[in-house]
Amino acid sequence: MTLKPLFDRVVLKAAEAEETTKSGIVLPGAAQEKPQMAIVVAVGPGGHDADGNKIEMLVKEGDKVITANFTGSRVKFDGQEYTIVRQNDILAIVE
Repeated sequence: MTLKPLFDRVVLKAAEAEETTKSGIVLPGAAQEKPQMAIVVAVGPGGHDADGNKIEMLVKEGDKVITANFTGSRVKFDGQEYTIVRQNDILAIVE
């Protein structure tokens, strides 16, 4: 089975959180911030907004993106955790 998002939704998998700071301090799990960096796993086909304008998908599978904090819906699928967001919840593509 695979996840196939509908409309302008995007399936994301969180990128690994940093466990040490740049100065070398090891952070316990509770002190780590929720990762905002994620990898695009699947992209919906797009859709139309309320005015009938076509929504073009700007992200693709494999893109590394930054999302807003606490956005989207968390789901567990095949033992993995994913977040499903609308494309407009993605703030940037990291190149």
